[in-house]
Amino acid sequence: MKCVIAGGNVKVLGRAVHSLSRIGDELYLEPTESGLSLRAVNSSRSAFAAFLFAPLFFQLYEPGSAGPDTELFRCKVHMKSFLGVFRSLPSLEKSVGKCLILLKPRASRLVLQLHCKHGVTKTHNLAFQECERLQAVFDTQRCASRLCAPARLLAEAVVHFPPTLAEVTLGTGTGGRISLRNYVEDEAEPSKTMVTELWLAEDEFQSVAVAPGSHITFCLKEFRGLLSFAEASNLPLTIHFDEPGRPVIFTLDDTVLEVHLVLATLSDLDSSSQCPSTNGVSHLPAPPDDFGDDLESYMAAMETSEGCSEGPPSPTFPLRTPQPAKSKPQQQEEEEEEEEEEGAVPGTPPHKKFRSLFFGSVMTPGRPGPATTQEVLAEDSDGES
Repeated sequence: MKCVIAGGNVKVLGRAVHSLSRIGDELYLEPTESGLSLRAVNSSRSAFAAFLFAPLFFQLYEPGSAGPDTELFRCKVHMKSFLGVFRSLPSLEKSVGKCLILLKPRASRLVLQLHCKHGVTKTHNLAFQECERLQAVFDTQRCASRLCAPARLLAEAVVHFPPTLAEVTLGTGTGGRISLRNYVEDEAEPSKTMVTELWLAEDEFQSVAVAPGSHITFCLKEFRGLLSFAEASNLPLTIHFDEPGRPVIFTLDDTVLEVHLVLATLSDLDSSSQCPSTNGVSHLPAPPDDFGDDLESYMAAMETSEGCSEGPPSPTFPLRTPQPAKSKPQQQEEEEEEEEEEGAVPGTPPHKKFRSLFFGSVMTPGRPGPATTQEVLAEDSDGES
Protein backbone atom coordinates (compact mmCIF):
# COMPACT_ATOMS: atom_id res chain seq x y z
CA MET A 1 0.00 0.00 0.00
CA LYS A 2 1.17 3.50 -0.83
CA CYS A 3 -0.66 6.77 -0.30
CA VAL A 4 0.25 10.44 -0.26
CA ILE A 5 -1.70 13.08 1.70
CA ALA A 6 -1.08 16.69 0.75
CA GLY A 7 -1.89 20.13 2.17
CA GLY A 8 -4.55 20.55 4.82
CA ASN A 9 -5.60 16.90 4.62
CA VAL A 10 -2.51 16.00 6.67
CA LYS A 11 -4.02 17.83 9.63
CA VAL A 12 -7.38 16.12 9.02
CA LEU A 13 -5.64 12.75 9.24
CA GLY A 14 -3.93 13.88 12.43
CA ARG A 15 -7.26 14.87 13.98
CA ALA A 16 -8.68 11.45 13.10
CA VAL A 17 -5.77 9.72 14.83
CA HIS A 18 -6.25 11.90 17.91
CA SER A 19 -9.93 10.95 17.99
CA LEU A 20 -9.14 7.23 17.64
CA SER A 21 -6.55 7.46 20.43
CA ARG A 22 -9.42 8.05 22.87
CA ILE A 23 -10.88 4.67 21.94
CA GLY A 24 -8.15 2.04 22.10
CA ASP A 25 -4.45 1.30 22.41
CA GLU A 26 -4.10 -0.21 18.92
CA LEU A 27 -4.76 1.26 15.50
CA TYR A 28 -6.04 -1.04 12.74
CA LEU A 29 -5.17 -0.10 9.15
CA GLU A 30 -6.99 -1.71 6.26
CA PRO A 31 -6.45 -0.55 2.67
CA THR A 32 -9.39 -1.31 0.39
CA GLU A 33 -10.53 -0.35 -3.07
CA SER A 34 -12.98 2.14 -1.51
CA GLY A 35 -10.29 3.84 0.57
CA LEU A 36 -8.05 3.56 3.62
CA SER A 37 -9.82 2.49 6.82
CA LEU A 38 -8.50 3.38 10.29
CA ARG A 39 -10.24 1.64 13.20
CA ALA A 40 -9.95 1.21 16.94
CA VAL A 41 -11.75 -0.64 19.73
CA ASN A 42 -11.39 -0.31 23.49
CA SER A 43 -10.31 -3.12 25.82
CA SER A 44 -13.82 -3.81 27.12
CA ARG A 45 -15.25 -4.05 23.58
CA SER A 46 -17.83 -1.38 24.42
CA ALA A 47 -16.56 1.31 22.01
CA PHE A 48 -15.64 1.06 18.32
CA ALA A 49 -14.64 3.78 15.86
CA ALA A 50 -13.89 3.67 12.13
CA PHE A 51 -12.63 6.36 9.75
CA LEU A 52 -12.80 5.60 6.02
CA PHE A 53 -10.84 7.97 3.78
CA ALA A 54 -11.92 7.79 0.13
CA PRO A 55 -9.30 7.69 -2.66
CA LEU A 56 -10.14 11.32 -3.51
CA PHE A 57 -8.84 12.31 -0.07
CA PHE A 58 -5.30 11.39 -1.17
CA GLN A 59 -3.04 12.91 -3.75
CA LEU A 60 -1.97 9.35 -4.57
CA TYR A 61 -3.66 6.16 -3.40
CA GLU A 62 -2.49 2.63 -4.26
CA PRO A 63 -4.14 -0.01 -2.02
CA GLY A 64 -1.86 -2.75 -3.32
CA SER A 65 -2.57 -5.96 -5.16
CA ALA A 66 -4.38 -9.05 -3.97
CA GLY A 67 -4.47 -12.53 -5.46
CA PRO A 68 -7.61 -14.37 -6.55
CA ASP A 69 -7.80 -16.26 -3.23
CA THR A 70 -6.34 -13.63 -0.92
CA GLU A 71 -7.34 -10.22 0.37
CA LEU A 72 -5.39 -7.00 0.70
CA PHE A 73 -2.88 -6.91 3.52
CA ARG A 74 -4.11 -5.38 6.79
CA CYS A 75 -2.27 -4.73 10.03
CA LYS A 76 -2.38 -3.07 13.43
CA VAL A 77 0.15 -0.82 15.18
CA HIS A 78 0.49 0.62 18.65
CA MET A 79 -1.60 3.75 18.95
CA LYS A 80 1.08 5.69 20.82
CA SER A 81 3.60 5.04 18.06
CA PHE A 82 1.27 6.23 15.31
CA LEU A 83 -0.01 9.14 17.38
CA GLY A 84 3.54 10.36 17.96
CA VAL A 85 3.86 11.16 14.26
CA PHE A 86 0.86 13.52 14.44
CA ARG A 87 1.32 14.68 18.03
CA SER A 88 1.41 18.44 17.32
CA LEU A 89 -1.49 19.44 15.08
CA PRO A 90 -0.48 23.13 14.78
CA SER A 91 3.00 22.20 13.53
CA LEU A 92 1.49 19.86 10.92
CA GLU A 93 -0.44 22.73 9.40
CA LYS A 94 2.48 25.15 9.45
CA SER A 95 5.45 23.02 8.43
CA VAL A 96 4.26 19.78 6.75
CA GLY A 97 3.58 19.90 3.02
CA LYS A 98 2.66 16.26 2.46
CA CYS A 99 2.70 12.88 4.18
CA LEU A 100 3.66 9.54 2.65
CA ILE A 101 2.32 6.29 4.13
CA LEU A 102 3.99 3.14 2.83
CA LEU A 103 3.15 -0.38 4.02
CA LYS A 104 5.93 -2.95 3.57
CA PRO A 105 4.67 -6.43 4.49
CA ARG A 106 7.94 -8.21 3.72
CA ALA A 107 9.97 -5.84 5.89
CA SER A 108 7.25 -5.78 8.58
CA ARG A 109 7.41 -2.01 8.64
CA LEU A 110 4.91 0.80 8.24
CA VAL A 111 6.76 3.85 6.95
CA LEU A 112 5.46 7.38 7.47
CA GLN A 113 7.32 10.28 5.91
CA LEU A 114 6.56 13.91 6.65
CA HIS A 115 7.87 16.25 3.95
CA CYS A 116 8.36 19.58 5.68
CA LYS A 117 9.44 23.02 4.56
CA HIS A 118 13.05 23.86 3.69
CA GLY A 119 13.61 20.33 2.34
CA VAL A 120 13.34 18.59 5.74
CA THR A 121 12.00 15.01 5.66
CA LYS A 122 11.03 13.12 8.83
CA THR A 123 10.84 9.34 8.45
CA HIS A 124 9.14 7.06 11.01
CA ASN A 125 9.47 3.26 10.74
CA LEU A 126 6.77 1.55 12.82
CA ALA A 127 6.53 -2.14 13.57
CA PHE A 128 3.15 -3.74 12.92
CA GLN A 129 1.31 -7.02 13.38
CA GLU A 130 -0.85 -8.73 10.78
CA CYS A 131 -4.47 -9.11 11.89
CA GLU A 132 -7.96 -10.04 10.79
CA ARG A 133 -10.57 -7.47 9.82
CA LEU A 134 -12.04 -5.49 12.70
CA GLN A 135 -15.72 -4.70 12.20
CA ALA A 136 -18.57 -3.96 14.61
CA VAL A 137 -21.97 -5.45 13.82
CA PHE A 138 -24.60 -2.71 13.67
CA ASP A 139 -27.32 -1.34 11.40
CA THR A 140 -28.40 2.29 11.57
CA GLN A 141 -31.57 1.51 9.60
CA ARG A 142 -32.94 -0.54 12.50
CA CYS A 143 -32.63 2.28 15.01
CA ALA A 144 -35.95 3.78 16.07
CA SER A 145 -34.60 7.28 16.77
CA ARG A 146 -32.40 9.60 14.75
CA LEU A 147 -30.95 13.06 15.43
CA CYS A 148 -28.85 15.31 13.23
CA ALA A 149 -27.25 18.45 14.62
CA PRO A 150 -24.28 20.74 13.98
CA ALA A 151 -21.25 19.50 15.86
CA ARG A 152 -20.78 22.92 17.47
CA LEU A 153 -24.22 22.68 19.11
CA LEU A 154 -23.37 19.40 20.85
CA ALA A 155 -19.84 20.54 21.66
CA GLU A 156 -21.16 23.64 23.42
CA ALA A 157 -23.67 21.48 25.29
CA VAL A 158 -21.14 19.00 26.73
CA VAL A 159 -18.88 21.86 27.86
CA HIS A 160 -21.19 22.28 30.86
CA PHE A 161 -20.26 18.81 32.14
CA PRO A 162 -17.02 18.35 34.12
CA PRO A 163 -14.11 16.59 32.34
CA THR A 164 -14.21 13.80 34.93
CA LEU A 165 -17.81 12.87 34.14
CA ALA A 166 -17.97 9.27 32.93
CA GLU A 167 -21.48 8.84 31.54
CA VAL A 168 -24.17 11.12 30.15
CA THR A 169 -27.85 10.42 29.47
CA LEU A 170 -29.52 11.62 26.27
CA GLY A 171 -33.32 11.73 26.44
CA THR A 172 -36.32 13.00 24.54
CA GLY A 173 -39.14 15.18 25.87
CA THR A 174 -42.36 16.75 24.70
CA GLY A 175 -42.37 18.91 21.63
CA GLY A 176 -39.27 17.24 20.18
CA ARG A 177 -36.98 18.63 22.87
CA ILE A 178 -33.73 16.80 23.58
CA SER A 179 -32.06 16.63 26.99
CA LEU A 180 -28.52 15.90 28.14
CA ARG A 181 -28.07 14.97 31.79
CA ASN A 182 -25.19 13.60 33.82
CA TYR A 183 -25.85 9.99 34.83
CA VAL A 184 -26.38 9.40 38.54
CA GLU A 185 -26.38 5.99 40.21
CA ASP A 186 -29.79 5.02 41.61
CA GLU A 187 -28.33 4.23 44.99
CA ALA A 188 -26.56 7.58 45.29
CA GLU A 189 -27.96 10.06 47.78
CA PRO A 190 -29.71 12.89 45.87
CA SER A 191 -28.77 15.46 48.49
CA LYS A 192 -25.03 14.85 47.91
CA THR A 193 -25.10 14.65 44.11
CA MET A 194 -24.96 17.59 41.72
CA VAL A 195 -27.16 17.11 38.66
CA THR A 196 -26.60 19.04 35.43
CA GLU A 197 -29.32 18.90 32.79
CA LEU A 198 -29.62 20.76 29.48
CA TRP A 199 -32.63 21.01 27.19
CA LEU A 200 -32.25 21.71 23.48
CA ALA A 201 -35.19 22.83 21.35
CA GLU A 202 -36.17 20.92 18.24
CA ASP A 203 -35.41 23.86 15.93
CA GLU A 204 -31.73 23.76 17.01
CA PHE A 205 -31.33 20.41 15.22
CA GLN A 206 -31.21 19.84 11.50
CA SER A 207 -33.56 16.85 11.81
CA VAL A 208 -35.33 15.11 14.69
CA ALA A 209 -37.07 11.74 14.42
CA VAL A 210 -37.18 10.18 17.88
CA ALA A 211 -39.42 7.85 19.85
CA PRO A 212 -41.24 9.76 22.62
CA GLY A 213 -39.81 9.20 26.08
CA SER A 214 -36.73 7.32 24.87
CA HIS A 215 -33.38 7.69 26.61
CA ILE A 216 -29.88 6.19 26.50
CA THR A 217 -26.78 6.44 28.70
CA PHE A 218 -23.31 6.20 27.18
CA CYS A 219 -19.69 7.10 27.96
CA LEU A 220 -18.75 10.74 27.42
CA LYS A 221 -15.00 10.36 26.91
CA GLU A 222 -15.21 8.75 23.46
CA PHE A 223 -18.06 11.06 22.44
CA ARG A 224 -15.94 14.13 23.22
CA GLY A 225 -13.20 12.82 20.94
CA LEU A 226 -15.54 12.53 17.98
CA LEU A 227 -17.09 15.93 18.72
CA SER A 228 -13.71 17.65 18.57
CA PHE A 229 -13.05 16.11 15.15
CA ALA A 230 -16.52 16.93 13.83
CA GLU A 231 -16.39 20.52 15.06
CA ALA A 232 -12.95 21.13 13.53
CA SER A 233 -14.11 19.60 10.25
CA ASN A 234 -17.41 21.56 10.32
CA LEU A 235 -19.47 18.42 9.70
CA PRO A 236 -22.98 17.70 11.05
CA LEU A 237 -23.23 14.79 13.48
CA THR A 238 -25.99 12.19 13.20
CA ILE A 239 -27.01 10.08 16.21
CA HIS A 240 -28.82 6.76 15.71
CA PHE A 241 -30.13 5.05 18.83
CA ASP A 242 -32.76 2.65 20.08
CA GLU A 243 -33.81 1.41 23.48
CA PRO A 244 -31.39 1.22 26.46
CA GLY A 245 -28.94 -1.66 26.13
CA ARG A 246 -28.58 -1.38 22.37
CA PRO A 247 -25.63 0.50 20.88
CA VAL A 248 -25.76 4.14 19.88
CA ILE A 249 -24.15 4.98 16.53
CA PHE A 250 -22.67 8.38 15.73
CA THR A 251 -21.95 9.06 12.05
CA LEU A 252 -20.20 11.74 9.99
CA ASP A 253 -20.55 11.78 6.21
CA ASP A 254 -18.60 13.73 3.62
CA THR A 255 -17.60 13.27 0.00
CA VAL A 256 -14.14 11.99 0.96
CA LEU A 257 -14.73 10.81 4.52
CA GLU A 258 -17.04 8.44 6.41
CA VAL A 259 -16.92 8.09 10.20
CA HIS A 260 -18.71 5.69 12.56
CA LEU A 261 -18.54 5.65 16.35
CA VAL A 262 -20.42 2.82 18.09
CA LEU A 263 -20.84 2.96 21.88
CA ALA A 264 -22.49 0.53 24.24
CA THR A 265 -25.35 1.95 26.30
CA LEU A 266 -26.49 1.36 29.83
CA SER A 267 -29.20 -1.29 29.96
CA ASP A 268 -32.34 -1.24 32.05
CA LEU A 269 -32.67 -3.88 34.73
CA ASP A 270 -35.93 -5.18 33.30
CA SER A 271 -34.30 -5.91 29.92
CA SER A 272 -31.22 -7.72 31.21
CA SER A 273 -32.75 -11.16 30.68
CA GLN A 274 -33.76 -10.66 27.05
CA CYS A 275 -32.29 -12.56 24.12
CA PRO A 276 -29.81 -11.00 21.67
CA SER A 277 -31.52 -8.53 19.38
CA THR A 278 -30.71 -6.14 16.57
CA ASN A 279 -27.60 -4.04 16.03
CA GLY A 280 -25.28 -6.78 17.24
CA VAL A 281 -25.61 -5.97 20.92
CA SER A 282 -25.64 -8.68 23.55
CA HIS A 283 -28.79 -9.14 25.63
CA LEU A 284 -27.53 -12.00 27.75
CA PRO A 285 -27.58 -12.76 31.50
CA ALA A 286 -24.40 -12.70 33.53
CA PRO A 287 -22.07 -15.66 32.91
CA PRO A 288 -21.70 -18.41 35.50
CA ASP A 289 -18.90 -18.07 38.02
CA ASP A 290 -17.22 -21.24 36.79
CA PHE A 291 -16.57 -19.87 33.31
CA GLY A 292 -12.82 -19.78 32.63
CA ASP A 293 -11.08 -16.49 31.85
CA ASP A 294 -9.50 -17.45 28.54
CA LEU A 295 -10.35 -16.75 24.92
CA GLU A 296 -10.34 -20.40 23.87
CA SER A 297 -13.02 -21.27 26.43
CA TYR A 298 -15.06 -18.28 25.29
CA MET A 299 -14.80 -19.26 21.63
CA ALA A 300 -15.61 -22.91 22.36
CA ALA A 301 -18.68 -21.97 24.38
CA MET A 302 -19.79 -19.58 21.66
CA GLU A 303 -19.43 -22.13 18.84
CA THR A 304 -21.25 -24.93 20.69
CA SER A 305 -24.06 -22.82 22.16
CA GLU A 306 -27.47 -22.76 20.51
CA GLY A 307 -30.51 -20.65 21.37
CA CYS A 308 -30.94 -17.67 23.64
CA SER A 309 -30.41 -19.30 27.01
CA GLU A 310 -27.12 -20.92 26.01
CA GLY A 311 -25.46 -17.94 24.29
CA PRO A 312 -21.92 -16.76 25.09
CA PRO A 313 -21.40 -14.37 27.98
CA SER A 314 -20.80 -10.71 27.28
CA PRO A 315 -17.09 -9.78 27.29
CA THR A 316 -17.96 -6.80 29.48
CA PHE A 317 -18.81 -9.08 32.38
CA PRO A 318 -15.85 -10.16 34.55
CA LEU A 319 -14.99 -13.80 34.01
CA ARG A 320 -13.84 -15.67 37.11
CA THR A 321 -12.47 -19.11 37.91
CA PRO A 322 -14.27 -21.43 40.36
CA GLN A 323 -13.92 -20.39 43.98
CA PRO A 324 -14.68 -22.41 47.11
CA ALA A 325 -17.53 -21.47 49.36
CA LYS A 326 -16.74 -18.54 51.64
CA SER A 327 -18.20 -17.30 54.88
CA LYS A 328 -20.46 -14.23 55.02
CA PRO A 329 -17.78 -11.83 56.38
CA GLN A 330 -15.43 -12.84 53.54
CA GLN A 331 -18.18 -12.35 50.98
CA GLN A 332 -18.98 -8.89 52.36
CA GLU A 333 -15.29 -7.87 52.19
CA GLU A 334 -15.03 -9.06 48.59
CA GLU A 335 -18.20 -7.19 47.63
CA GLU A 336 -16.74 -3.99 49.07
CA GLU A 337 -13.48 -4.53 47.15
CA GLU A 338 -15.40 -5.10 43.90
CA GLU A 339 -17.34 -1.86 44.44
CA GLU A 340 -14.06 0.03 44.87
CA GLU A 341 -12.58 -1.56 41.72
CA GLU A 342 -15.60 -0.58 39.65
CA GLY A 343 -14.99 3.10 40.34
CA ALA A 344 -11.21 2.94 40.07
CA VAL A 345 -10.96 3.85 36.36
CA PRO A 346 -12.94 6.96 35.41
CA GLY A 347 -14.44 7.18 31.95
CA THR A 348 -14.92 3.43 31.49
CA PRO A 349 -18.28 1.60 31.53
CA PRO A 350 -19.10 0.10 34.95
CA HIS A 351 -19.09 -3.69 35.05
CA LYS A 352 -22.38 -5.63 34.79
CA LYS A 353 -24.24 -2.55 33.56
CA PHE A 354 -23.03 -1.64 30.07
CA ARG A 355 -23.75 -3.93 27.18
CA SER A 356 -20.62 -5.10 25.43
CA LEU A 357 -20.65 -4.92 21.65
CA PHE A 358 -20.20 -7.95 19.45
CA PHE A 359 -17.86 -7.71 16.48
CA GLY A 360 -17.80 -9.65 13.24
CA SER A 361 -14.57 -11.19 12.00
CA VAL A 362 -14.59 -11.67 8.24
CA MET A 363 -12.54 -14.75 7.47
CA THR A 364 -9.89 -14.56 4.76
CA PRO A 365 -10.58 -16.91 1.79
CA GLY A 366 -8.42 -19.97 1.79
CA ARG A 367 -7.96 -20.03 5.56
CA PRO A 368 -9.61 -22.65 7.76
CA GLY A 369 -12.82 -21.67 9.45
CA PRO A 370 -16.51 -21.16 8.67
CA ALA A 371 -17.41 -19.40 5.45
CA THR A 372 -20.02 -17.12 6.97
CA THR A 373 -19.52 -14.16 9.30
CA GLN A 374 -19.84 -15.00 13.00
CA GLU A 375 -20.47 -12.82 16.01
CA VAL A 376 -17.18 -13.01 17.85
CA LEU A 377 -14.79 -10.86 19.78
CA ALA A 378 -13.29 -7.82 18.14
CA GLU A 379 -10.18 -9.58 16.87
CA ASP A 380 -9.26 -13.12 15.89
CA SER A 381 -5.67 -14.04 15.20
CA ASP A 382 -4.78 -16.29 12.30
CA GLY A 383 -4.34 -19.28 14.57
CA GLU A 384 -7.73 -18.79 16.20
CA SER A 385 -9.76 -18.45 12.97
